[in-house]
Amino acid sequence: MKKVGNHNSFSRILFLCLAFMLTFSTLSYAQDAAKGKELFNSQCAACHKLDANSTGPALRGVVERHSTEWLHKWIRNSSALIKSGDAEAVKLFNEWKQVPMNSFPNLSDEDIDNILAYTSEEKAAPPAGGPGAANATAAASGDGISNTVILGALAIVLVMLVVMLFFVKKVLDKVIDKNDLTVREKKSLPLWKAFVKNQFAVIASVIVLMLLGAYFAFGYMMQIGVDKGYEPIQPIHFSHKIHAGENGIDCKYCHSSARTSKTSGIPSLNVCMNCHKNISEFTGSADSTYVDYSKEFYTAEIQKIYNAVGWDPATQSYTGEEKPVKWVRIHNLPDFVYFNHSQHVSVAGLECQTCHGPVEEMEIMRQHSPLTMGWCVDCHRTTEVKVQDNEYYAKIHEELSKKYGVEKLTVAHLGGLECGKCHY
Repeated sequence: MKKVGNHNSFSRILFLCLAFMLTFSTLSYAQDAAKGKELFNSQCAACHKLDANSTGPALRGVVERHSTEWLHKWIRNSSALIKSGDAEAVKLFNEWKQVPMNSFPNLSDEDIDNILAYTSEEKAAPPAGGPGAANATAAASGDGISNTVILGALAIVLVMLVVMLFFVKKVLDKVIDKNDLTVREKKSLPLWKAFVKNQFAVIASVIVLMLLGAYFAFGYMMQIGVDKGYEPIQPIHFSHKIHAGENGIDCKYCHSSARTSKTSGIPSLNVCMNCHKNISEFTGSADSTYVDYSKEFYTAEIQKIYNAVGWDPATQSYTGEEKPVKWVRIHNLPDFVYFNHSQHVSVAGLECQTCHGPVEEMEIMRQHSPLTMGWCVDCHRTTEVKVQDNEYYAKIHEELSKKYGVEKLTVAHLGGLECGKCHY
Protein backbone atom coordinates (compact mmCIF):
# COMPACT_ATOMS: atom_id res chain seq x y z
CA MET A 1 0.00 0.00 0.00
CA LYS A 2 1.47 3.40 -1.09
CA LYS A 3 2.03 5.93 1.67
CA VAL A 4 0.43 9.36 1.22
CA GLY A 5 2.08 12.51 2.61
CA ASN A 6 0.56 14.48 5.47
CA HIS A 7 -1.66 17.15 3.88
CA ASN A 8 -1.77 19.11 7.14
CA SER A 9 2.00 19.49 7.25
CA PHE A 10 2.04 20.57 3.58
CA SER A 11 -0.63 23.21 4.29
CA ARG A 12 1.33 24.38 7.31
CA ILE A 13 4.48 24.85 5.21
CA LEU A 14 2.52 26.73 2.54
CA PHE A 15 0.98 28.99 5.21
CA LEU A 16 4.40 29.75 6.72
CA CYS A 17 5.76 30.61 3.28
CA LEU A 18 2.87 32.98 2.61
CA ALA A 19 3.29 34.58 6.03
CA PHE A 20 7.00 35.06 5.39
CA MET A 21 6.31 36.63 2.00
CA LEU A 22 3.72 38.98 3.49
CA THR A 23 6.10 40.00 6.27
CA PHE A 24 8.91 40.58 3.82
CA SER A 25 6.66 42.55 1.50
CA THR A 26 5.57 44.74 4.46
CA LEU A 27 9.17 45.46 5.40
CA SER A 28 9.98 46.05 1.75
CA TYR A 29 7.02 48.45 1.52
CA ALA A 30 8.38 50.50 4.43
CA GLN A 31 11.78 50.64 2.79
CA ASP A 32 10.17 51.55 -0.54
CA ALA A 33 8.33 54.44 1.11
CA ALA A 34 11.66 55.83 2.33
CA LYS A 35 13.13 55.54 -1.17
CA GLY A 36 9.93 57.00 -2.55
CA LYS A 37 10.36 60.08 -0.36
CA GLU A 38 13.77 60.74 -1.91
CA LEU A 39 12.37 60.31 -5.42
CA PHE A 40 9.38 62.50 -4.59
CA ASN A 41 11.61 65.33 -3.35
CA SER A 42 13.87 65.16 -6.39
CA GLN A 43 11.29 64.50 -9.14
CA CYS A 44 7.86 65.63 -7.95
CA ALA A 45 8.25 68.31 -5.27
CA ALA A 46 8.77 71.10 -7.82
CA CYS A 47 5.09 70.88 -8.81
CA HIS A 48 3.37 68.74 -6.16
CA LYS A 49 2.89 68.63 -2.41
CA LEU A 50 1.51 65.83 -0.31
CA ASP A 51 -1.27 67.70 1.49
CA ALA A 52 -1.88 70.90 -0.50
CA ASN A 53 -2.46 71.85 -4.11
CA SER A 54 0.43 73.46 -5.91
CA THR A 55 1.13 73.59 -9.65
CA GLY A 56 -0.44 70.15 -9.58
CA PRO A 57 -2.88 68.45 -7.19
CA ALA A 58 -2.00 67.14 -3.73
CA LEU A 59 -0.67 63.58 -4.01
CA ARG A 60 -1.37 62.03 -0.62
CA GLY A 61 -3.76 59.12 -1.18
CA VAL A 62 -3.53 59.37 -4.98
CA VAL A 63 -3.72 55.55 -5.25
CA GLU A 64 -7.23 55.78 -3.80
CA ARG A 65 -8.32 58.11 -6.61
CA HIS A 66 -6.67 56.33 -9.53
CA SER A 67 -5.58 52.79 -10.25
CA THR A 68 -1.90 51.90 -10.04
CA GLU A 69 -1.82 50.80 -13.69
CA TRP A 70 -3.28 54.14 -14.80
CA LEU A 71 -0.83 56.08 -12.64
CA HIS A 72 2.11 54.27 -14.25
CA LYS A 73 0.90 55.33 -17.72
CA TRP A 74 0.17 58.90 -16.57
CA ILE A 75 3.57 59.40 -14.95
CA ARG A 76 5.47 57.90 -17.87
CA ASN A 77 3.73 59.94 -20.60
CA SER A 78 0.75 62.08 -19.60
CA SER A 79 0.52 63.77 -23.03
CA ALA A 80 0.11 60.45 -24.84
CA LEU A 81 -2.58 59.38 -22.38
CA ILE A 82 -4.48 62.63 -22.95
CA LYS A 83 -4.26 62.30 -26.75
CA SER A 84 -5.57 58.76 -26.52
CA GLY A 85 -8.85 60.18 -25.16
CA ASP A 86 -8.61 58.51 -21.77
CA ALA A 87 -11.52 59.91 -19.72
CA GLU A 88 -9.56 60.24 -16.45
CA ALA A 89 -6.61 61.89 -18.18
CA VAL A 90 -8.75 64.39 -20.10
CA LYS A 91 -10.72 65.29 -16.98
CA LEU A 92 -7.56 65.88 -14.92
CA PHE A 93 -6.03 67.86 -17.79
CA ASN A 94 -9.04 70.20 -17.97
CA GLU A 95 -9.29 70.61 -14.19
CA TRP A 96 -5.70 71.86 -14.00
CA LYS A 97 -5.88 74.60 -16.66
CA GLN A 98 -4.91 72.22 -19.47
CA VAL A 99 -1.28 72.06 -18.35
CA PRO A 100 0.09 68.54 -18.98
CA MET A 101 2.30 66.95 -16.37
CA ASN A 102 5.98 66.43 -17.15
CA SER A 103 6.73 62.93 -18.41
CA PHE A 104 9.19 60.66 -16.61
CA PRO A 105 9.97 57.77 -19.01
CA ASN A 106 13.22 57.02 -17.18
CA LEU A 107 11.45 56.03 -13.93
CA SER A 108 11.22 52.27 -13.52
CA ASP A 109 8.12 50.46 -12.27
CA GLU A 110 9.88 50.03 -8.93
CA ASP A 111 10.60 53.78 -8.72
CA ILE A 112 6.97 54.67 -9.40
CA ASP A 113 5.76 52.11 -6.86
CA ASN A 114 8.13 53.60 -4.30
CA ILE A 115 6.71 57.08 -4.89
CA LEU A 116 3.15 55.76 -4.62
CA ALA A 117 4.08 53.99 -1.39
CA TYR A 118 5.33 57.29 0.03
CA THR A 119 2.14 59.11 -1.01
CA SER A 120 0.08 56.39 0.67
CA GLU A 121 1.53 57.02 4.13
CA GLU A 122 -0.85 58.53 6.66
CA LYS A 123 -0.33 62.16 7.64
CA ALA A 124 1.40 62.48 11.00
CA ALA A 125 -0.77 64.21 13.60
CA PRO A 126 0.76 67.34 15.20
CA PRO A 127 1.72 66.96 18.86
CA ALA A 128 -0.90 68.09 21.39
CA GLY A 129 -0.55 71.66 22.55
CA GLY A 130 1.47 72.66 19.52
CA PRO A 131 5.07 71.91 18.61
CA GLY A 132 7.49 72.28 21.47
CA ALA A 133 4.72 72.77 24.04
CA ALA A 134 6.04 70.07 26.35
CA ASN A 135 9.58 71.40 26.12
CA ALA A 136 8.40 74.94 26.75
CA THR A 137 6.41 73.83 29.82
CA ALA A 138 9.36 71.88 31.18
CA ALA A 139 11.68 74.80 30.58
CA ALA A 140 9.27 77.22 32.25
CA SER A 141 8.88 74.97 35.31
CA GLY A 142 12.65 74.49 35.46
CA ASP A 143 13.21 78.26 35.39
CA GLY A 144 10.61 78.72 38.12
CA ILE A 145 12.34 76.18 40.37
CA SER A 146 15.80 77.67 39.81
CA ASN A 147 14.55 81.20 40.52
CA THR A 148 12.90 80.06 43.75
CA VAL A 149 16.09 78.35 44.90
CA ILE A 150 18.19 81.45 44.17
CA LEU A 151 15.78 83.78 45.99
CA GLY A 152 15.68 81.43 48.96
CA ALA A 153 19.47 81.28 49.15
CA LEU A 154 19.74 85.08 48.99
CA ALA A 155 17.15 85.46 51.76
CA ILE A 156 19.11 83.07 54.02
CA VAL A 157 22.38 84.96 53.39
CA LEU A 158 20.66 88.27 54.16
CA VAL A 159 19.27 86.93 57.47
CA MET A 160 22.71 85.61 58.43
CA LEU A 161 24.30 89.02 57.74
CA VAL A 162 21.69 90.80 59.89
CA VAL A 163 22.28 88.36 62.77
CA MET A 164 26.07 88.78 62.50
CA LEU A 165 25.79 92.58 62.54
CA PHE A 166 23.55 92.38 65.59
CA PHE A 167 26.12 90.31 67.52
CA VAL A 168 29.02 92.55 66.40
CA LYS A 169 27.16 95.64 67.65
CA LYS A 170 26.44 93.89 70.92
CA VAL A 171 30.13 93.02 71.44
CA LEU A 172 31.27 96.56 70.62
CA ASP A 173 28.77 98.03 73.07
CA LYS A 174 30.15 95.76 75.85
CA VAL A 175 33.75 96.80 75.06
CA ILE A 176 32.82 100.50 75.21
CA ASP A 177 30.96 100.10 78.51
CA LYS A 178 33.73 98.03 80.11
CA ASN A 179 36.55 100.45 79.22
CA ASP A 180 34.47 103.59 79.75
CA LEU A 181 35.26 104.80 76.20
CA THR A 182 33.69 107.75 74.40
CA VAL A 183 33.58 108.48 70.66
CA ARG A 184 35.08 111.85 69.75
CA GLU A 185 34.13 113.72 66.60
CA LYS A 186 37.13 115.25 64.80
CA LYS A 187 36.41 118.67 63.43
CA SER A 188 37.81 119.23 59.92
CA LEU A 189 37.06 121.33 56.86
CA PRO A 190 34.62 119.90 54.37
CA LEU A 191 36.27 118.25 51.40
CA TRP A 192 35.00 120.76 48.88
CA LYS A 193 36.37 123.69 50.90
CA ALA A 194 39.77 122.02 51.14
CA PHE A 195 39.71 121.40 47.38
CA VAL A 196 38.78 125.03 46.58
CA LYS A 197 41.61 126.40 48.71
CA ASN A 198 44.14 124.26 46.77
CA GLN A 199 44.65 126.23 43.52
CA PHE A 200 46.93 123.60 41.92
CA ALA A 201 44.29 120.90 42.38
CA VAL A 202 41.63 123.17 40.85
CA ILE A 203 43.71 124.02 37.76
CA ALA A 204 44.83 120.41 37.21
CA SER A 205 41.27 119.13 37.54
CA VAL A 206 39.94 121.69 35.03
CA ILE A 207 42.61 120.75 32.47
CA VAL A 208 41.93 117.01 32.90
CA LEU A 209 38.15 117.52 32.55
CA MET A 210 38.60 119.62 29.39
CA LEU A 211 40.83 116.98 27.79
CA LEU A 212 38.49 114.14 28.69
CA GLY A 213 35.50 116.12 27.40
CA ALA A 214 37.24 116.84 24.09
CA TYR A 215 38.28 113.17 23.75
CA PHE A 216 34.79 111.78 24.30
CA ALA A 217 33.15 114.51 22.17
CA PHE A 218 35.51 113.74 19.25
CA GLY A 219 34.93 110.01 19.62
CA TYR A 220 31.17 110.48 19.67
CA MET A 221 31.16 112.72 16.58
CA MET A 222 33.38 110.28 14.66
CA GLN A 223 30.80 107.53 15.21
CA ILE A 224 27.94 109.53 13.67
CA GLY A 225 26.78 107.63 10.60
CA VAL A 226 28.87 104.56 11.44
CA ASP A 227 26.32 101.78 11.83
CA LYS A 228 28.49 98.69 12.19
CA GLY A 229 26.40 95.94 13.75
CA TYR A 230 23.11 97.57 12.69
CA GLU A 231 20.52 94.78 12.65
CA PRO A 232 16.98 96.05 12.04
CA ILE A 233 13.87 93.89 12.14
CA GLN A 234 12.41 93.55 8.65
CA PRO A 235 8.68 93.38 7.82
CA ILE A 236 9.26 89.89 6.40
CA HIS A 237 11.88 87.74 8.10
CA PHE A 238 14.47 86.54 5.58
CA SER A 239 17.08 84.06 6.77
CA HIS A 240 20.35 84.37 4.84
CA LYS A 241 21.51 81.44 6.98
CA ILE A 242 18.94 79.13 5.36
CA HIS A 243 18.98 80.53 1.82
CA ALA A 244 22.66 81.40 1.24
CA GLY A 245 24.05 78.96 3.81
CA GLU A 246 22.07 75.74 3.96
CA ASN A 247 20.60 75.89 0.43
CA GLY A 248 23.70 77.46 -1.15
CA ILE A 249 21.82 80.07 -3.20
CA ASP A 250 24.22 82.49 -4.89
CA CYS A 251 23.94 86.06 -3.56
CA LYS A 252 23.71 87.41 -7.11
CA TYR A 253 20.68 85.27 -7.91
CA CYS A 254 18.60 87.60 -5.74
CA HIS A 255 20.84 90.69 -5.96
CA SER A 256 21.39 90.36 -9.72
CA SER A 257 21.93 94.10 -10.33
CA ALA A 258 25.17 93.95 -8.32
CA ARG A 259 26.87 92.68 -11.50
CA THR A 260 25.81 95.60 -13.73
CA SER A 261 24.64 98.47 -11.55
CA LYS A 262 25.79 100.91 -8.91
CA THR A 263 23.58 99.28 -6.27
CA SER A 264 22.95 95.64 -5.49
CA GLY A 265 19.21 96.30 -5.48
CA ILE A 266 16.34 94.99 -3.40
CA PRO A 267 15.11 91.71 -4.91
CA SER A 268 11.62 91.80 -6.34
CA LEU A 269 9.10 89.54 -4.64
CA ASN A 270 8.72 87.83 -8.00
CA VAL A 271 12.22 86.46 -7.42
CA CYS A 272 10.97 85.01 -4.13
CA MET A 273 7.97 83.50 -5.91
CA ASN A 274 10.24 81.64 -8.32
CA CYS A 275 10.75 79.19 -5.48
CA HIS A 276 7.98 79.94 -3.00
CA LYS A 277 5.20 79.47 -5.50
CA ASN A 278 5.65 75.80 -4.68
CA ILE A 279 7.36 76.04 -1.29
CA SER A 280 4.49 77.30 0.84
CA GLU A 281 5.77 75.95 4.13
CA PHE A 282 9.09 75.31 5.81
CA THR A 283 10.24 71.85 4.74
CA GLY A 284 13.38 71.50 6.83
CA SER A 285 13.76 69.89 10.21
CA ALA A 286 12.88 72.04 13.21
CA ASP A 287 15.84 70.47 15.05
CA SER A 288 18.43 71.47 12.45
CA THR A 289 21.40 73.55 13.52
CA TYR A 290 20.67 76.16 10.86
CA VAL A 291 17.12 76.80 12.10
CA ASP A 292 16.80 79.49 14.78
CA TYR A 293 12.99 79.67 14.91
CA SER A 294 10.12 77.21 14.79
CA LYS A 295 8.74 75.63 11.65
CA GLU A 296 5.48 77.53 12.14
CA PHE A 297 7.36 80.85 12.29
CA TYR A 298 9.06 80.34 8.92
CA THR A 299 5.81 79.12 7.34
CA ALA A 300 4.01 82.26 8.56
CA GLU A 301 6.72 84.45 6.98
CA ILE A 302 6.17 82.72 3.62
CA GLN A 303 2.47 83.56 3.96
CA LYS A 304 3.47 87.25 4.30
CA ILE A 305 5.07 87.01 0.85
CA TYR A 306 1.81 85.61 -0.54
CA ASN A 307 -0.16 88.46 1.04
CA ALA A 308 2.23 91.02 -0.45
CA VAL A 309 2.07 89.71 -4.03
CA GLY A 310 -1.58 88.67 -3.86
CA TRP A 311 -1.04 84.94 -4.33
CA ASP A 312 -3.69 82.42 -3.34
CA PRO A 313 -2.01 79.03 -2.73
CA ALA A 314 -5.35 77.24 -2.68
CA THR A 315 -6.29 78.24 -6.24
CA GLN A 316 -2.70 78.68 -7.42
CA SER A 317 -3.52 82.09 -8.90
CA TYR A 318 -2.92 85.79 -8.28
CA THR A 319 -5.77 87.80 -6.75
CA GLY A 320 -4.49 91.16 -7.96
CA GLU A 321 -4.41 92.58 -4.43
CA GLU A 322 -0.80 93.62 -3.86
CA LYS A 323 0.71 95.28 -0.78
CA PRO A 324 4.09 97.06 -0.68
CA VAL A 325 6.77 95.63 1.60
CA LYS A 326 8.52 98.39 3.54
CA TRP A 327 12.01 96.93 3.75
CA VAL A 328 14.47 98.63 6.10
CA ARG A 329 17.74 99.56 4.42
CA ILE A 330 20.80 98.24 6.27
CA HIS A 331 23.85 99.36 4.29
CA ASN A 332 23.85 103.04 3.38
CA LEU A 333 26.46 105.61 2.36
CA PRO A 334 26.28 109.41 2.50
CA ASP A 335 25.06 111.19 -0.62
CA PHE A 336 28.52 112.65 -1.26
CA VAL A 337 30.10 109.18 -1.61
CA TYR A 338 30.04 107.27 -4.91
CA PHE A 339 30.30 103.50 -4.80
CA ASN A 340 29.71 101.16 -7.74
CA HIS A 341 28.89 97.51 -7.05
CA SER A 342 29.57 96.35 -10.62
CA GLN A 343 33.08 97.84 -10.54
CA HIS A 344 33.92 95.81 -7.44
CA VAL A 345 31.92 92.64 -8.20
CA SER A 346 32.37 92.19 -11.97
CA VAL A 347 35.69 93.98 -12.60
CA ALA A 348 37.58 93.42 -9.35
CA GLY A 349 35.96 90.03 -8.76
CA LEU A 350 35.35 90.60 -5.05
CA GLU A 351 33.15 88.20 -3.15
CA CYS A 352 30.12 89.66 -1.38
CA GLN A 353 31.52 88.44 1.95
CA THR A 354 34.53 90.77 1.56
CA CYS A 355 32.38 93.75 2.55
CA HIS A 356 29.22 92.21 3.92
CA GLY A 357 30.80 89.52 6.09
CA PRO A 358 29.68 85.88 6.43
CA VAL A 359 26.09 86.46 5.27
CA GLU A 360 25.62 82.70 4.92
CA GLU A 361 25.76 82.50 8.73
CA MET A 362 23.39 85.40 9.46
CA GLU A 363 19.84 84.58 10.49
CA ILE A 364 19.11 88.31 10.63
CA MET A 365 21.09 90.44 8.19
CA ARG A 366 23.35 93.05 9.81
CA GLN A 367 26.02 95.53 8.77
CA HIS A 368 29.31 93.71 9.17
CA SER A 369 31.81 96.42 8.15
CA PRO A 370 32.00 100.06 9.34
CA LEU A 371 31.90 101.41 5.73
CA THR A 372 34.03 104.38 6.80
CA MET A 373 36.47 106.24 4.56
CA GLY A 374 39.44 104.83 6.48
CA TRP A 375 38.13 101.29 5.98
CA CYS A 376 37.82 101.81 2.21
CA VAL A 377 41.26 103.45 1.96
CA ASP A 378 42.91 100.57 3.84
CA CYS A 379 41.31 98.11 1.40
CA HIS A 380 42.62 100.08 -1.62
CA ARG A 381 46.10 100.15 -0.11
CA THR A 382 46.26 96.37 0.43
CA THR A 383 44.25 94.91 -2.47
CA GLU A 384 46.51 93.83 -5.32
CA VAL A 385 45.51 94.42 -8.94
CA LYS A 386 45.35 91.27 -11.04
CA VAL A 387 47.50 92.13 -14.04
CA GLN A 388 48.45 88.62 -15.08
CA ASP A 389 47.29 87.67 -18.59
CA ASN A 390 45.90 91.17 -19.07
CA GLU A 391 47.56 93.01 -21.96
CA TYR A 392 45.81 96.25 -21.10
CA TYR A 393 47.63 96.49 -17.78
CA ALA A 394 50.96 95.09 -19.01
CA LYS A 395 52.53 98.42 -19.98
CA ILE A 396 50.96 100.30 -17.06
CA HIS A 397 52.20 97.64 -14.64
CA GLU A 398 55.73 97.90 -15.99
CA GLU A 399 55.86 101.71 -15.78
CA LEU A 400 54.20 102.01 -12.38
CA SER A 401 56.31 99.23 -10.91
CA LYS A 402 59.43 101.23 -11.78
CA LYS A 403 57.88 104.47 -10.53
CA TYR A 404 56.85 103.14 -7.12
CA GLY A 405 59.60 100.53 -6.81
CA VAL A 406 57.20 97.63 -6.17
CA GLU A 407 56.66 94.25 -7.78
CA LYS A 408 52.89 94.12 -7.31
CA LEU A 409 50.51 97.00 -7.79
CA THR A 410 47.63 97.82 -5.50
CA VAL A 411 44.49 99.80 -6.18
CA ALA A 412 46.16 102.79 -4.51
CA HIS A 413 48.94 102.77 -7.15
CA LEU A 414 46.30 103.04 -9.89
CA GLY A 415 44.69 106.12 -8.39
CA GLY A 416 42.49 104.41 -5.85
CA LEU A 417 43.27 107.12 -3.28
CA GLU A 418 42.33 110.09 -5.47
CA CYS A 419 39.53 112.13 -3.91
CA GLY A 420 37.64 112.41 -7.20
CA LYS A 421 37.27 108.62 -7.47
CA CYS A 422 34.66 108.56 -4.72
CA HIS A 423 33.75 112.25 -4.21
CA TYR A 424 32.50 114.22 -7.20
